[in-house]
Amino acid sequence: MLEGLIDRFQLVRRRILGYGTITERELDGILKDIKLTLLEADVNYKVAKRFIEELKNKCASLELAKSLKPGDLVIKAVFEELVQLLGSSTRGIEFKKTPLVISLVGLQGVGKTTTAAKLAVKYKQKNPLLVPADAKRPAAVEQLTLLGKRAAVIVCTLRENSAVATVAHAREIAETQGHGLIIIDTAGRLHIDEDLIDELRKIHRTATPDYTVLVADGMSGQDAVNQASAFNEKIGVDGAILTKMDGDARGGAALSIRWAADVPILFVGTSENLDGLEQFYPDRVAQRILGMGDLATLVDRVKGIEQQIDQQRLRQKVVDGDLNFEDFLQQMKAVKKMGSLGKLAAMIPGVKESDVDEDELRKVEAMINSMTQKERLKPHIIDGSRKRRIAAGSGTTVRDVNQLLKQFFYTRDLLKKMGRGKTTRAMPFKF
Repeated sequence: MLEGLIDRFQLVRRRILGYGTITERELDGILKDIKLTLLEADVNYKVAKRFIEELKNKCASLELAKSLKPGDLVIKAVFEELVQLLGSSTRGIEFKKTPLVISLVGLQGVGKTTTAAKLAVKYKQKNPLLVPADAKRPAAVEQLTLLGKRAAVIVCTLRENSAVATVAHAREIAETQGHGLIIIDTAGRLHIDEDLIDELRKIHRTATPDYTVLVADGMSGQDAVNQASAFNEKIGVDGAILTKMDGDARGGAALSIRWAADVPILFVGTSENLDGLEQFYPDRVAQRILGMGDLATLVDRVKGIEQQIDQQRLRQKVVDGDLNFEDFLQQMKAVKKMGSLGKLAAMIPGVKESDVDEDELRKVEAMINSMTQKERLKPHIIDGSRKRRIAAGSGTTVRDVNQLLKQFFYTRDLLKKMGRGKTTRAMPFKF
């Protein structure tokens, strides 16, 4: 997420930390670099200007000339201002009533329908009800129905070819069938026009949403900010979800939308998968931008896969030296559910997503999948002829298979020595 912005801020950060002393002249140069970085990321000009003014005022009170580590003080000031820029505090969905109603609004093609399904998956314990409210686009209704099946949640049927009638019917269903959450996928347009706003107002009079959430393309930069301002002015918006943040998003929308449009970011879409929706934490995102990592999010994800893995059984296999390729394959599948390995590694301070070669991991998975069940459970039986068959089946070489086996046996023996008498967690990155 925000890889390009992170790379640019890394250069600025290295320059700041390289100064032994920081006078007013050096500080002016630093501020110019930061402003240019923000503008290149398509941050709103007024937002960038205000950010630099706030940062300059904060640095002026730090007495940098007297500090032994002035660079650290400046980085800390940049971090604090980034957090303020991004929203200062985490905003989420609070379930204060049942059923809670969320109305998703936004232009056509930004990912509203997919985001509706992602929200349903995120709050599945609330027994969500998905509601199609785009009577003019049958394809949108069909898409929501298909996504609802994938997410295993109920989708309300379109009533009387009317969005308002469908929403009214959805409220009745939710109250009688115990749905704790209603998610309305409203109509989109190529542009914000009065017809769209009138339709949204009619829907909202019937639905009385607790949250009106703008869905905007995170790669659209300034356009997302303009959309947020327009929707907020005409119908009122409680928060935003930025989609496509797993792409090469420059970051302008994320860095501008809170200040320029007075709309907090609630979630960001980080993958095309239905579980690819992350709560937005301003402090964690600021840490990533400055190359400080995001260990808190990484820990949250690791806890998630640990719940899927039988830790006690795995720990005993480590101690006994009985780990096999089937165990490793299960861990690989669990890790893949967390997201790409590159994105996970980027949460570690000093590591970039581009530093990780995911092709190697795919090659390893292909070799393991080419093994028979017996070979996975008993790797020691893999002889020369078996290696040739595994290599041919996985599109690799015998040398690759030999290297995999060598690494596997070495790591298994090492874990056995380390694991005796100690608590051993799943180690998906050891291979």
